Amino acid sequence: MMNQGDHAVVLGASMAGLLAARVVADFYTRVTLVDRDALPVASVNRRGVPQGRHPHALLARGGQTLNELFPEILDELAADGAPVWADGDLSLMHASIGGHLMVHTGKAAFDDPKAMAMYQPSRPHLEHRVRQRLRALENVTILDGHEVTELASTADRRRVTGVHVIGRDGGDEAQLDADLVIDAMGRAARTPAVLQTMGYGRPPEDRVVTHTTYVSQHMRMVHGALAEMLVTITPVPGRPTGMFLVANEGDNWIFTVYGMAGHEPPRELSEMFSFAEEFAPAHVLAAVRAAEPVGSVVQHRLPSSRWRRYDKMRRFPDGLLVTGDAMCSFNPIYGQGISVAALDAMALREALQRGQTGLSRRYFRAAAKAIAVAWALAAGSDLAFPDVEGRRTVATRLTGRFADWILSACEVDAVVHAQFFAVTWFVDRPACLLRPSFLLRVAKANLLRPRDSQSTEQSPATSLQSFHPLAATPTRICASKDRVDVD
Repeated sequence: MMNQGDHAVVLGASMAGLLAARVVADFYTRVTLVDRDALPVASVNRRGVPQGRHPHALLARGGQTLNELFPEILDELAADGAPVWADGDLSLMHASIGGHLMVHTGKAAFDDPKAMAMYQPSRPHLEHRVRQRLRALENVTILDGHEVTELASTADRRRVTGVHVIGRDGGDEAQLDADLVIDAMGRAARTPAVLQTMGYGRPPEDRVVTHTTYVSQHMRMVHGALAEMLVTITPVPGRPTGMFLVANEGDNWIFTVYGMAGHEPPRELSEMFSFAEEFAPAHVLAAVRAAEPVGSVVQHRLPSSRWRRYDKMRRFPDGLLVTGDAMCSFNPIYGQGISVAALDAMALREALQRGQTGLSRRYFRAAAKAIAVAWALAAGSDLAFPDVEGRRTVATRLTGRFADWILSACEVDAVVHAQFFAVTWFVDRPACLLRPSFLLRVAKANLLRPRDSQSTEQSPATSLQSFHPLAATPTRICASKDRVDVD
């Protein structure tokens, strides 16, 4: 790798910051990772990642990227006991998406099920393993327990030159000079305000106001009480509520119920069970009722999905980039955050490989291509609910009906089901859903689908609502016999 400078500073040690630090370690002599928390040396929750106490999944493309940056880390996670879905056994997943129960018998029709593997480490354990790998890199320093007070810049404000930090225990204050500063400080990141102060203005924003609240209970399940390793039931119009049940390492499970648009779930476990009775399968409810609670119920709120469109800014200072939730944060019920952070990291690496000239423009444009797919998946689904605030178009409604047609086929056809997940897990691009051979298969599946199927015909907009054939990211193209190569 070419050397791009002496020192890079990454602000924030959540997953986006950890991945960004690993990427820039190949391009800069020194890397300093700054975080306000005292970072634990074990896999425990920390204050700066409140969402860490709730379910997470490492989708296929996210896992592939993580393993590329940290070779064999997926094997480590599996050895630690993180559940892995790598054999395509559909009985291990119960997924009802937009009111459509995905086919859940037999094998998924992937060419290589291992290439579509999904890993389920807990968020604290995943971050712990990644921090261990970073600490082993000679040119990476982790400066925890420090607040960022301000960015430093040249007199003409054309370049960011470093950051001022102060110890949270009232200790040392210092300026870290840097050739590159990366903001990975999450939704509360102050970069928009800093840019305005510097004379660049704030980035335009896309926003979908969902008012999502979810509550979770960790538990130990009775051995053999449940065949599945993952249960997910997403909302449908008329019922903006849903649930997760996710297995993690150490035989720990997380039971979560959530609501959107003012539908708030209860915070008492017995009431959580009652809340889920409307949509949860009976065998799943029986299993969680018989489980042993571990700790107390925890709650997390997210008012909106927000995409700060740095890719649309006409001017941007050199020496500064933004990644992860600081750039785009999603409704957490879709489980995209870690995988999108990994795609941001790949966009960063590709941009750095082409040198410093025009770095921010190249990076933000490349990251936007990947984010656009995830945004369509999450924000488009949310807009199916009348009480959710956001921009709706005729195109969104039409593509929503198209998505519902695909999901109806997913109820009975394992090949359609496999292609759907290849797209939603960021391995294939959305254009794969428009191949003639695939569309023919979807049409046949809908004709043959039993009339009393799980489908909710009231749902015209589901989790692919805003997909457009041009909203494609340059990921792996369709490769199976049923998924003909894209041009």
